[in-house]
Amino acid sequence: MLTYSFENRNGMSLYEYLYTCIKEDILSFRLAPDEKLPSKRALAKNLDISTITVESAYGQLMAEGYIYSVPKSGFFVSHIASAAELKTTEAPEEARSEAHGENEFFADFVKNNTSSDNFPFVTWTRLMRETMSDERKKLMVSSPGQGIYELRKAIADCLFQFRGMKVSADRIIIGAGTEYLYSLIIQLLGRGKRYALEDPGYRKIHHIYKANEVDCVHVPLDTQGIDVNMLEKSKADVLHISPSHHFPTGIVTPVSRRYELLSWASKSQERYIIEDDYDSEFRLLGKPIPSLQSIDVLEKVIYINTFSKSLTPTIRISYMILPEALMKKYNEKLSFYSCTVANFEQYTLASFIEKGHFEKHINRMRNFYRTQRDCLMETIKSHPLYERVTVTEENSGLHFLLSVKTDLSDSELIRRARDKGINVSCLGQYYAYKSKGREHTLIINYSGIEQKRMKEAVERLFEAVV
Repeated sequence: MLTYSFENRNGMSLYEYLYTCIKEDILSFRLAPDEKLPSKRALAKNLDISTITVESAYGQLMAEGYIYSVPKSGFFVSHIASAAELKTTEAPEEARSEAHGENEFFADFVKNNTSSDNFPFVTWTRLMRETMSDERKKLMVSSPGQGIYELRKAIADCLFQFRGMKVSADRIIIGAGTEYLYSLIIQLLGRGKRYALEDPGYRKIHHIYKANEVDCVHVPLDTQGIDVNMLEKSKADVLHISPSHHFPTGIVTPVSRRYELLSWASKSQERYIIEDDYDSEFRLLGKPIPSLQSIDVLEKVIYINTFSKSLTPTIRISYMILPEALMKKYNEKLSFYSCTVANFEQYTLASFIEKGHFEKHINRMRNFYRTQRDCLMETIKSHPLYERVTVTEENSGLHFLLSVKTDLSDSELIRRARDKGINVSCLGQYYAYKSKGREHTLIINYSGIEQKRMKEAVERLFEAVV
């Protein structure tokens, strides 16, 4: 049942406020297309308002095309295609956090937060001063479009040492965020290609490709990652995947499936795989999974990674590694682009890596996140209602899945949690085809939760969803 608080209407009438609440739930996909809405009488009783108020709100929503009615069946959510292209499932939570401050939620299990206590400010500040002192002349010289050689070399050495990847610095391109690198890839491969994305998957990637006017298809996953048979049927030319740690399912693609994907790519000269190595540094069980790029002997994999996750989201430095043929094409057609990361930041990060600080930081953060995960898991397992939930994928990265035994819809789970001051998202929100989504499964991102709040946060979460 839809539940809203009418305490802070900011001068709106009851029907206007109800209309606004339902509209926001539709645009953010908390109410899925074709989902049945409560009857006017049932919703009025639940919200303790008049039936006329509900009727007025429903009437306005119908007039604007957000809902539709079926005689003798009730009201249903319309398919809002344009909204699907413009909004990500995460947008409502992020927008509210910005509008009302960081403390709107008692605990936020959605956003990736890096505590200021965990960033190496002392070391970073010292390296910044050294850069200003020692690299004055270089700082005033425009860097190549690929980025400064020192940073590219540091990244290549780091990848070899910790990921077993033999990479030439000459094939690395630095950019301010992965979104910029995606646009370069599209220009290299061409807008006439069809791009296959994981379903479920991170919706922002879909929006970036659509904004660049390329054809996208969503290919379902099985227990080992992308379904290769469905990939073949999709007629895609380019596959975008995160095989070492898929978001949001946490699936790690086994080596046998990786070779199947490389075989798929080898069947056409036009086929490529974009490997997004999301969150790979923070696997909490065993060693990091070897990259797909490291076993690619046919030069079909474009590797992408970022320092936004390992350091902080506010450091917008990402990089990609191109196969030799694409690197040659880049040099011929796109090398006129200026690097989008300032020299100052590039030299500082290069020094941070070269002097071993990055390795120490990753090890420290891995231990911190393991402690975070263990503390949260222990709190969940000790709860009296633990038997009503199931935890999976707790070792793959900085989030895990919490399946709940309940008859509540995903939208009701999210709404009830938010009423308790807990921000959560559901796995079903990340499916392109909502009807295929797995219901009653929460995504628990624990990276930014304060340990002192964990017990209370878990208590509120259980009260809301179980």
